[in-house]
Amino acid sequence: MTTWTGDELTAIGEADELDLASRRADGSLRDSVTIWVVRVGDALYVRCMNGPAGAWYRGAQTLRRGRVSAGGVAAEVTFAAADPALHERIDGVYRTKYRRYGDGVIGSVVNPGARAATIELIPER
Repeated sequence: MTTWTGDELTAIGEADELDLASRRADGSLRDSVTIWVVRVGDALYVRCMNGPAGAWYRGAQTLRRGRVSAGGVAAEVTFAAADPALHERIDGVYRTKYRRYGDGVIGSVVNPGARAATIELIPER
C-alpha cells in the first residue's frame, strides 16, 4: 500500500477543504466537489454528509479512483472504505478541526449516515 509523505499529510490535513473529483467508468474525471478532510494518524479521510445516497459518494464508488487537491498538494488517489473501528476517532477530529462551525453543522458529518460514507484517501504513485 502506498502512503502519504509527511509533508503531504501535513498540508492536506491542515487544509480546511479538499477538492475531490472521482473517475467515471470511462476514466474521465467528474466535476470536483469541495468537502472537509481530516487526518487521523498517517491517513486522510473524507465523509459524505448525505451518506451513501450522496451524489459524489455514489460517483466515487464507480472506479474508486480520482484526484484530490488541498493545501497545495494534488494527487491521484484510490478511495477505500474506512475501518469502522476508526469512526469515533474520525468524529473527534472533525469536531476539533471544524468546531468553529458549531454542533449543528458538524453534526452533518458525525452521524451514522455520514459514517457509512467515510472514505480513506490512498495516494497512487
